[in-house]
Amino acid sequence: MSADVQQPAAAVRAPAERALARPERRALTALVAVVVLGAIGAISLLDIRPPAPKPVSAPADQFSAARAADHINTFAARTHVAGSANNDTVRNYLVNTLSGFGLRTSVQDTVGGEAGDLSGSSGAAAVAHVRNVVAEVPGTDPTGTVFLVAHYDSVQVGPGGNDDGAGTSSVLEVARALSQGPAPRNNVVFVLTDAEEACLCGALAFASAHPLAKDGGVALNLEARGSTGPVIMFETSRDNAKLVSLFRSAAPHPVGTSFAVEVYRLLPNDTDFTAFLGNDFVGLNSAYIDGGAVYHTPLDTPASVDRRTLQQHGENALGLVRAFGATDLTDLRANGDATYFPVPGTLVSYPGWLTWPLAGLALLAVVGLALLTVRSGRATWGKVAAGFGLGLVPIVAAPLAAQLLWMLVTALRPGYADLLDPYRPLLWRLTVILLAATVLLTWYALLRRRIGPAALALGAFGWLAVLGLVLAAATPGGSYLAALPALAGALGGIVALRLRGAWTAVPLTVGAAVGVVILVPTVVLLFPALGMAMGGVGALFATLLGLAALPIVDLLLPAAGGQRGLVALRARRLGLGVPVLALVATLALAGSAFAVDRFDAAHPIPTHLMYALDADTGQARWVSYESSPQPWTAGYLATREKVGTQFPEIGASTVRTGPAQAAALPPAALTVVSDSTAGGVRTLRVKLAPQRQVRLAALHVDGATATVDQASVDGFEVPVDRSGPWSFGLVFHAPPAGGFEVSLTLRPAGAGPVRFRVEDGSDGLEALPGFKPRPAGVGVLGSHSSELVLVVKSYLL
Repeated sequence: MSADVQQPAAAVRAPAERALARPERRALTALVAVVVLGAIGAISLLDIRPPAPKPVSAPADQFSAARAADHINTFAARTHVAGSANNDTVRNYLVNTLSGFGLRTSVQDTVGGEAGDLSGSSGAAAVAHVRNVVAEVPGTDPTGTVFLVAHYDSVQVGPGGNDDGAGTSSVLEVARALSQGPAPRNNVVFVLTDAEEACLCGALAFASAHPLAKDGGVALNLEARGSTGPVIMFETSRDNAKLVSLFRSAAPHPVGTSFAVEVYRLLPNDTDFTAFLGNDFVGLNSAYIDGGAVYHTPLDTPASVDRRTLQQHGENALGLVRAFGATDLTDLRANGDATYFPVPGTLVSYPGWLTWPLAGLALLAVVGLALLTVRSGRATWGKVAAGFGLGLVPIVAAPLAAQLLWMLVTALRPGYADLLDPYRPLLWRLTVILLAATVLLTWYALLRRRIGPAALALGAFGWLAVLGLVLAAATPGGSYLAALPALAGALGGIVALRLRGAWTAVPLTVGAAVGVVILVPTVVLLFPALGMAMGGVGALFATLLGLAALPIVDLLLPAAGGQRGLVALRARRLGLGVPVLALVATLALAGSAFAVDRFDAAHPIPTHLMYALDADTGQARWVSYESSPQPWTAGYLATREKVGTQFPEIGASTVRTGPAQAAALPPAALTVVSDSTAGGVRTLRVKLAPQRQVRLAALHVDGATATVDQASVDGFEVPVDRSGPWSFGLVFHAPPAGGFEVSLTLRPAGAGPVRFRVEDGSDGLEALPGFKPRPAGVGVLGSHSSELVLVVKSYLL
């Protein structure tokens, strides 16, 4: 009688603990499923790997990384910042090379610019004297023009082997290959812009003022923010469906995601492509981003360029130029953006209007799976609710753990804080992925017997569906990352409930495979895109991948439900042993990463130092933006202060400073060319002439002495921003040797003179008194202000 009473209770309890899959040979099924999913993940990663480089002997009409690399070795051997003699040498090489291909080549020599904080001076308008190299291939029956764009200037401290030597050399090699065949239907224009690093001013001048750009067209921009890895098409113009379709079919090695496009639109980052978008062009922007530690540093040499990556960069560019050169360009704007992502062999692409239906369908599929699961006795509604509520734990905990890990690492090794990414990031990335797995497995092992594997799987799919809806609202092009794995997983679960034996794992493996194909490349691409400082984002998507595969993860643990006594205890211990092993592996991998990725002469610790001299007082100081000064930098610094009102180019933030010896550096001269007043409005034209070789010169008007209404520089009208302490600010990059004229329409604040703050900047600290060269193992931070020498003086006019 007692047994008869207890049996129904056990019968109810045991099924409620069963998983969606119930294979008879659990270990074998788990092994097969894991091998299948691992193989699919490996194939997905191999598919986005850059191709083998082609040699110099490759056919003349093909792109050869070896031929392109010869160009990089020639013009990126030295730094060549805009306005420098080295940049003149590079420009002459580009003109001669393109002309040698039989192309009509010219130089656009003008002043271009925009408003913004690109110079580092708050509220200042940035302009530059630019010399863009332009080469034309006339079309046979043009419907428009295709522009292949890269910038040829480098930063002041790095030779720019990757940024943007790889893009510039790719343009040259594409131009050579294109000249070997029949002329394209559409016009093709190769644009090598100047002063991109300073202010995008070359691209702005071309897109807004060059005669070849007046009717717009298709802009294909080539960039780099690293030294290796796949080339990603990460930005498009709006309504990109037709552009993406052509990219998918024409690029030999297409890698890109609509999620990247959505994210980049939310960021404040800019490239030359921004200038073309602002002038109503359509187009695509491509770059490679791994190996970011060398970005904008002296390590960005020709030798650092990955030839495989270079091959993909140029081969894709050549394919796109030929495809756009042959198609009808009159209507490339579609009704809306496409959703797209890489799968082995191609890109999957579908119309953006499907985003909400697919996200809604995923949620309905999860609800349907929940109904069937409860009806089958594998879970109760209470446990389904608990599984969903507790499913948020790893989604929050894993990214938080990754961020805390990196905070600890940067506390122990502060040099990481100023690096875009570690020099050898692989072990760190694997550590974060394994840490996310540890969090997920611990969560699952602790809750599996109490809540039940079916309820936890439903919770996982439920959160994927919810995130799919959230992303559909916030970043529609990224909704697929959660909605499609949720949809596939839920449908796989529905089919599994209708099967018996080993076959129950098949639909669940297929559903998990969708998550693997979508999320594995995403995780791998996110790490170099965001750097380890935002490793929590990679941990988040690694966790989503684990949730998508949760029914398969369950197969790795002892079967849930029905065990008693010693058997149940052993199963529980074995289940907890998996996350413990994962934690041990995480700690071991983190220790290995810390030991392997050390700073040394080949991988120097980044440091930032500037020199600022006030010619009015004769006082000088060292300045650094370092958050935690390295020992070498600390020898120059003594305090923290704000010096933006004295040195506008440094900006309004608090910086670290220290006393320095005054060098014999002459300030820029400011003279009046013309001056008139009518109706309380003063029209003043002044000439600013640096007295030494400089990279930039700046002019600011004290807002307490006058309000500036209009301004122009050498006839080029510039916007006025009066939001800060300065009524007007202007930074002129690569200024002419003889100086430049600024015309101002202003309203004086009183009867007194107007106060001008004039500043100029050169590069190189070596000749300054008191400077001690960096020892081996100490490098230069990739910053536009590293090694900058500022001299400032006030004028009352």
